[in-house]
Amino acid sequence: MKVYGDTKSGNCLKVKWVCDHLALPYTWIAIDILRQETRSARFLELNRAGQVPVVEFDDGRTLAQSNAIIRYLARGSGLIPADPFAAAKMDEWLFWEQYSHEPAIAVCRFQMIYLGRPASDLDPDKVRRGYAA
Repeated sequence: MKVYGDTKSGNCLKVKWVCDHLALPYTWIAIDILRQETRSARFLELNRAGQVPVVEFDDGRTLAQSNAIIRYLARGSGLIPADPFAAAKMDEWLFWEQYSHEPAIAVCRFQMIYLGRPASDLDPDKVRRGYAA
């Protein structure tokens, strides 16, 4: 299995950490999002959306979206509750993270830390939503 990702991305790190925790064999393929490597023809064959992370399985199938990937990789392990309602509660947090945390807090963090933008240049709505989250 190959995991295409950028360690600057929390979504990519989620996949890496699940693989490491479960001792799943994988090859990490570093993709530099700041160099727009997600826009290469080869990468777009893996994921037309041009986003990391992407997992390419040994049979050639690919899976994108960090929460879909970690749910798939962790199936049958102790990381996913056996009780259906408890698993749904876990999903509730995963969906919250992608809907409330990612578009506000993670985007602002990325812009400040990796793009070097000052806090004063951040979208005030994203900042407000981040504090609300």
